[in-house]
Amino acid sequence: MAKILDVYCEVLKAAIAVCLAAMVVLVFSNVVLRYAFNSGIAVSEELSRWLLVWLTFLGAIVGLRQHAHLGVDTLVRALPPRGRFICFVISYLLMLYADWLLTLGSWKQAVLTFGDAAPASGMSVGLFFYSSGLVFGVSAAVILAYDLFRVVTGAASEEELIAVKESDEHA
Repeated sequence: MAKILDVYCEVLKAAIAVCLAAMVVLVFSNVVLRYAFNSGIAVSEELSRWLLVWLTFLGAIVGLRQHAHLGVDTLVRALPPRGRFICFVISYLLMLYADWLLTLGSWKQAVLTFGDAAPASGMSVGLFFYSSGLVFGVSAAVILAYDLFRVVTGAASEEELIAVKESDEHA
């Protein structure tokens, strides 16, 4: 499972790079066209905004997998191992609950706005915009559940997951 998640994150990193490159090309081209030729690309601003949303959600998935999100663990580190374990399990259950809420909200918005066309591009708002929350929600649920399963079954300790985070900070 870890190998599948790692390959998935590598694909997401490539998608993030494509999103960023497309944003740069769209915005730069639009600026040049506006200043040099007094024209522009009508869908540039809309597509750039959507690409930024996708880039953010995809980056959050990669960050979640690498345990790179910010966390305050000063109090947790002062607890005995059993207390750290309990805090870890509770925090992951809370993250799974928050992820469920985000996924459910994204699903409802995607369904609600599926037939709505974006003003400049005419693309479906639900399909191309709110689906980014769905992709994040499902991916995050798998990553969180996998990490929680590994700790609960003893395949990994919560210290191991915290150590991964610390090694990323010093790299």
